[in-house]
Amino acid sequence: MTENSQSRRGRPANEALGQTIVDAAYELFVELGFQATTLDKVVQRAKISKLSIYRHFENKEALFSAAMVARCHQSASLALFEGADGSAEDQLMAAGSSLLRTLLSPDVRSVEAMIMADNTNQKSLSKLHYEAGTAHVIAQIEALLRRLHAKGALNVPDPRQSARLFAALFKGSDLLIVARFDDARAQNDTEIESYCRSAVAMFIAGHGGNDHAGRKPTMSRQTLES
Repeated sequence: MTENSQSRRGRPANEALGQTIVDAAYELFVELGFQATTLDKVVQRAKISKLSIYRHFENKEALFSAAMVARCHQSASLALFEGADGSAEDQLMAAGSSLLRTLLSPDVRSVEAMIMADNTNQKSLSKLHYEAGTAHVIAQIEALLRRLHAKGALNVPDPRQSARLFAALFKGSDLLIVARFDDARAQNDTEIESYCRSAVAMFIAGHGGNDHAGRKPTMSRQTLES
């Protein structure tokens, strides 16, 4: 059976080939940067034909986007955002900790450094990276906040905006700066736990906290006097 017929039928082997291409491309983007990574180098790294790449991806930009999406989904442990058990604090701690650890990972930091160093393609690469990573994570957090609001665990009248604020609490962690000169401290479990717990406590305090759950509506003075 030819590779093309496998592609038309959606065979698992075709999916595996696409993943092989994405993995090879991601490694090269991190190692060499966007400009220095050519499709010929991806062919050599993945040990495939150039035609195989074009059967899956229109161009290098599409391959870069696919690589960012795949790695984000893989490293962000997004299962933590879906159907997690426990209190609102437990679920937000799981999401926040996962997000911060992802941001601290060498791969993510290398990609961000690569994009910032590419003056020629910085805007386009930043847009692709945002759409593949940040925007996707914010959408997952928004879905989590909607569930918590529906259950009455938190008061989140604007889930989208609150999701952006939640993500910013971790994207703005000083541990991301510390990691540049003291990676051991930045990756320390106690440091991460402490930061996440403080950030989550601040977020909960701004969204009704535990008081929102089970709170009975109060009658106004006018209602009582009528």
